This record gives sequence, C-alpha cells and structure tokens, in this order.
Amino acid sequence: MPSLAHLLARNRAWSHQVRSAAPDFFQRLIAQQNPKYLWIGCSDSRVPANEIVDLLPGELFVHRNVANIVVHTDLNCLSVLQYAVDVLNVEHVIVVGHYGCGGVRAAHHGRPLGLIDTWLRHVQDVSERHAAFLASLPDEATVLDRLCELNVIEQVLHVARTPIVRDAWARGQLLALHGWIYGIADGLVNDLGFEANGPAKLASDYAAALAAITHPDRPCVGHAHADPAHVTCDPPRSGHP
Repeated sequence: MPSLAHLLARNRAWSHQVRSAAPDFFQRLIAQQNPKYLWIGCSDSRVPANEIVDLLPGELFVHRNVANIVVHTDLNCLSVLQYAVDVLNVEHVIVVGHYGCGGVRAAHHGRPLGLIDTWLRHVQDVSERHAAFLASLPDEATVLDRLCELNVIEQVLHVARTPIVRDAWARGQLLALHGWIYGIADGLVNDLGFEANGPAKLASDYAAALAAITHPDRPCVGHAHADPAHVTCDPPRSGHP
C-alpha cells in the first residue's frame, strides 16, 4: 500500500508557511472558535468551503455530505446544526449546492449505486416535486443545473422546519438562512434568493425563490462543464436571476 508520507510532509510545509506569515496564528485558533456562519455543503472535493468565501480556519463552521441534503432523521447534520445555533450562536446558516453535482446527477439518472441510493432518494423527491418544470427544459444539462438549484431551495426549507431553528426564532435569536450555489467552472457563488429570517414570511420567501428559478425569462446560468465564456441558451433569454 502506498505511503501517505507525502501528505504529512505537505502538512509540515503548510504549517511552516502559515507560522512564518503569522507567528501567533495557531495560538489564536486555540483561544476560541467563534464563527458567524454555518456552511451546509456538498462533500465534493472541488468545493472547499473556507477557500470559496476566503475565510480563515475558525471563521466558518462546516457540515458536508453528498448533495448538501438536510434530512430530519440525520442526527449528524442535526447535531452540527444544533451546536452551531445553540452553542456557537451563529448568525447565518448557508446551504450551498454546486453545479455539476455528482449526487444530483446520480439521483436524476436513477442507476443503482448501492447504499447511497437511499440517501439520494431525497434528491429524487425534489425532482418529482418539480417534475413538470424539469420536463419543460430543453436539455439534460439545463435540467441538472436547475435540479441543483431546486435541491438547495428545498434543503433551506428543511433547515427552517427543524425544531432547532424554529426554537431559535421563537426565543428571538437573530438567525438567517440562505441558499447559494457555486459554479465550479468559474469559482463564483450565486445567491438563489431564498433568505429566511423567521417563520412569518417563510412560505412566501420559499415561493418567491422557486418562482425566480422557474421563471421562463430567466437567463441561462450553470452548465457546469462548459467554458463559462461560451455558455449560451437556446433560445436566448434576458432578465435577471
């Protein structure tokens, strides 16, 4: 079996580089963890949370799983959410999907893959909920892009419906939920327009975010495997996302 010595060597080189630039960096990390944000994202190795938003270790609390899914029976995710909200007092929970998500693609294709099929059933539920809209799209690439976006919106709603978030809002804690999507092709994060700050407008905010995604005049976005400088739509569209 190949040795992992090269990774240990890279760790030492990285530690030396960081300490050379900021001698007290690791001592400051020991002192406290006080992030303002919880990032719920995909496990995809191409989507490194801290680097994408240019935050240092200690500034972003992170939970990742295949296809950035929030399930009410997933004690792992719920434990992270509860610790972030009740102990760390984060101010923002951000569900972040990405174009070109392998989990979303696998769920869409529906080919048996093993145990993960049970997990991806949650994405298939999203697909079935929006089947009519997805069936109206011109090609599979667009279907997958829109399904990645719709999955984010549905997972934000799942976060909002957890007792953890409902209780935080009930006691007046300032907590905002967000839905974002990341483009691997250009390194940019886009806000999908679903920001929830409490239960009063949750339903209308959810409906507005869905309407923005499914609007027929929405411009072409996504197409994760294309050169972003040459992404086009057929037919051309105009307007604002």
